[in-house]
Amino acid sequence: MAQKHTTEEEEPKKKPNKVLPIILGIVLIGGIFFGIKEYIYYSKHVDTDDAQIDGDISPVVARVGGYVDSMYFQENEHVNKDQLLVKIDDRDYKVKLEQALAAQKGASAGIGVSQAQIFTTTSNSAVAKAGVASAAARLDQVTKDYARYANLVKDGSITQQQFDQSKSDLEVAQANYKAAQDQYRAAQQQIGTTQSQLTVTNTGVTQRQVDVDYAKLQLSYTNVLSPASGVVSKKNIQIGQLVQAGQTLFSVVNDNSLYITANFKETQLDKIRANQKVDIEVDAYPELKLEGVVYNFSPATGAKFSLLPPDNATGNYVKVVQRVPVKILIKADKDVMEKLRPGMSVNVSVIYKD
Repeated sequence: MAQKHTTEEEEPKKKPNKVLPIILGIVLIGGIFFGIKEYIYYSKHVDTDDAQIDGDISPVVARVGGYVDSMYFQENEHVNKDQLLVKIDDRDYKVKLEQALAAQKGASAGIGVSQAQIFTTTSNSAVAKAGVASAAARLDQVTKDYARYANLVKDGSITQQQFDQSKSDLEVAQANYKAAQDQYRAAQQQIGTTQSQLTVTNTGVTQRQVDVDYAKLQLSYTNVLSPASGVVSKKNIQIGQLVQAGQTLFSVVNDNSLYITANFKETQLDKIRANQKVDIEVDAYPELKLEGVVYNFSPATGAKFSLLPPDNATGNYVKVVQRVPVKILIKADKDVMEKLRPGMSVNVSVIYKD
């Protein structure tokens, strides 16, 4: 028994394992440090990765129909505003312009005819007016002669035949005077009619001028110009292809029109205000750090603009946090902006507290 007790005392004692507590301590300290760092960060920032680069994309639409005659650009090529991009066969539109010009020339000639008619009717009216004056003078003379003959026939100074002749002359003079008046009134009415015809002719000339202007406008539409400076993309036409009025031929991504649409949760909006600074990270260029500023907010959530907006009155309501698009302007140099493309994914962080 004594020898066994001696053997147990001679065995060395095992040392406690100190590595595990050290590792746990380091992990705990790291977790605390990370938690404090994240708390400080999110107390000043609002983040979302539901964001992408957007830009103004102008569709180029054919205003007239026809066959594509020529194209003066290549896809993904930079073009300037009002640069000629596509030429549509314009022969039909030139013929229509010539027809409108011919009709305008004929209508203009009608004005000269109407003016000549007015001059003629005015002259006729003057002649008729003079005829009225002449007939009035003749009637006055005959009337006085008739009055004298009426007195002379009573005392027998003249014969009854002479008196009857005087009476006949009076009746003829009265009839001539009435006819002269009627002729003068007819000439006056003819002047009014001719002037109305001139007004109608002038209206026709105006209409023909409108037709000429419209034909010129249609002819100008055969030259398809760039609506803005930018890069051409999505070309949907080829030479010889028949295009219709209103058909989209291609699109132009406008220069200097890029911005970011960030879809923040509705629970994050109470911390976001216009003109707040924004940190931007582009997925395509991780090393590129951009700055921006909050510009404005969408008037409705993204779901309301969808093709089939949700209806919460159907009885199958499940509450889902909605997102509201927020427009963010990018502050960067031209060289940096040229790297960005609409549709690229980005991460944004709004700094709401300094």
